[in-house]
Amino acid sequence: MADKTLDAKGLNCPLPILKAKKTLKEVPTGGTLEVLSTDPGSVADFEAFCRTTGNPLVESSADSGVYRFLIKHIA
Repeated sequence: MADKTLDAKGLNCPLPILKAKKTLKEVPTGGTLEVLSTDPGSVADFEAFCRTTGNPLVESSADSGVYRFLIKHIA
């Protein structure tokens, strides 16, 4: 269970990333943020976001057009 969930469904790039960056600040260090998105481009976007910020992408999945990302906040 994530510490916080961000519903970014219906939003297109770069909004899911921008909202995730802001929401991640509300997650305690060591906690997780779950992001839900319908933008197919968000798969590559979140991989790049996690790589550049150093916050690990713990999990990534897709189900019926909804992409789910679980990001660990490391500070």
